[in-house]
Amino acid sequence: MAGLGEGVTVLLPAHNEAPTIAAVIEGCRRSTPRLVEILVVDDGSTDNTAQLARDAGARVIRLPTNAGKGAAVRAGMLAARGQVLVLLDADGQDEPAEIPLLVEALSADAGIDLVVGSRFLGRFEAGSITRLDRIGNVALTGLFNLVTGARVTDTQAGFRAIRRSTLLGLGLRAKRYDIETDMLVELVRQGGKVVEVAVTRRARSHGSTDLDRIADGLRILGRIIGARWRRALG
Repeated sequence: MAGLGEGVTVLLPAHNEAPTIAAVIEGCRRSTPRLVEILVVDDGSTDNTAQLARDAGARVIRLPTNAGKGAAVRAGMLAARGQVLVLLDADGQDEPAEIPLLVEALSADAGIDLVVGSRFLGRFEAGSITRLDRIGNVALTGLFNLVTGARVTDTQAGFRAIRRSTLLGLGLRAKRYDIETDMLVELVRQGGKVVEVAVTRRARSHGSTDLDRIADGLRILGRIIGARWRRALG
């Protein structure tokens, strides 16, 4: 089986996630096969996210100011020690117990480059997504598939597994919530293979997302339109 011995880094970008970070880290520790480390990139938090993450046993990188999810992911991929990276949110909405589904799917076939945990193939628990966000996700995914010729169900899912070497080769530029689309656009452009597995999305137990639905939505749309122009030009 391809990749059977590859060590895994769980990468958690986090901004002001003190209420959930320790439980997420513990869930990742219990669930992750071939775990090398849990790496938290503290994206300029103003609470004690970083200290609680260290206390829970994670390795922590701190960004001095809030630079955005994409910037945190890019910093983490450079610092990670594992050959396989599992990305999930630190807010407790992703289910760490489902990490093996993604890692095993990536390991099952050497031709698979990215595994996406699709909430649309799985389920949204009550309160985990608004009607507006669901409509926006479906629309952006449909447009992405139309532009790229891909067939995915959840382009905005942050729960993913990918080899570090693959991620480093994508030349990602996104700094904010367009990071997931940037990753998919570049992978598809390079002829990479994407598969999805069904996962569960929970409701947030505290706070609210940093996502700016207008500004970040336009950034995501820009990534997709940019992919269309690159495809048209050859």
